[in-house]
Amino acid sequence: MIVPQLTCRALLNVHLRKNMSRPSSDLAAFREIFSKSKSVAVLTGAGVSAESGVPTFRGEGGYWRKWQAQDLATPEAFSRNPSRVWEFYHYRRELMLTKEPNAAHLAIAECEQRLAEQGRSLTVITQNIDELHRRAGSKNLLEIHGSLFKTRCMTCSHEAANYQSPICAALQGKGAPDPDTDEELIPVHHLPRCEQPGCDGLLRPAVVWFGESLNSDVLQEAETVLDKCDLCLVIGTSSVVYPAAMFAPQVAARGVPVAEFNMEDTPATRSFTFHFHGPCGTILPPALSRHLSEPK
Repeated sequence: MIVPQLTCRALLNVHLRKNMSRPSSDLAAFREIFSKSKSVAVLTGAGVSAESGVPTFRGEGGYWRKWQAQDLATPEAFSRNPSRVWEFYHYRRELMLTKEPNAAHLAIAECEQRLAEQGRSLTVITQNIDELHRRAGSKNLLEIHGSLFKTRCMTCSHEAANYQSPICAALQGKGAPDPDTDEELIPVHHLPRCEQPGCDGLLRPAVVWFGESLNSDVLQEAETVLDKCDLCLVIGTSSVVYPAAMFAPQVAARGVPVAEFNMEDTPATRSFTFHFHGPCGTILPPALSRHLSEPK
């Protein structure tokens, strides 16, 4: 069961103190467990999309113009300056339309399809909003932070997929990230508007901003997947953003094998059974390829 965010850090610290040994990097041992798993939960973060050229906007250098994402991805920022926030998200939407799923996304999607044919399951729980898992072919997908390609009306709350490019005429050619770019100050009535009959409310990106709670229905689905899984993979996530950072340690705490695939150690690494170091697109495909014991 997923615990409230207020207790996440305390529980993680206790669990890490109990598990200070270095996790294994024995791929054959991981593959043996993988071959017997009936329900696989896959947690992914920004690192799985990095090899597709997707900027993370986290940490040093993670700026758009002179702002970090934390300064733009908030309800308060949108209320103060919806034009600036929409320029930022328009830039990200247009950028994503030029990117493709990489070998890690494709390996996960292929594995899901293959396991389904064997009566097994694989579900992706992602913090990413880029939809690259969806484009790679993943079907059992929970996007806990929403999607760049969905909008929500500030007036009627209608949520819908939106792949228009540009999303509205006023944003055509806008959103350049260079810090010397002049701000457009687009009038609010020219920004994306709701097309539901009789509404015309201002649209916002349907993503979870800093200071907002995760969608309770999506969170409940994630909890169900994590509670029943018999193997958990943590791929390309820093394990510092809560409550997602607590998902895998809680799975590990009940004795379920957890394998981390990342370019570096994370705060949760030593609580896991396995850690495989390297680019996700390189280390993940052989880990998820068909095992000798699997039917052809």
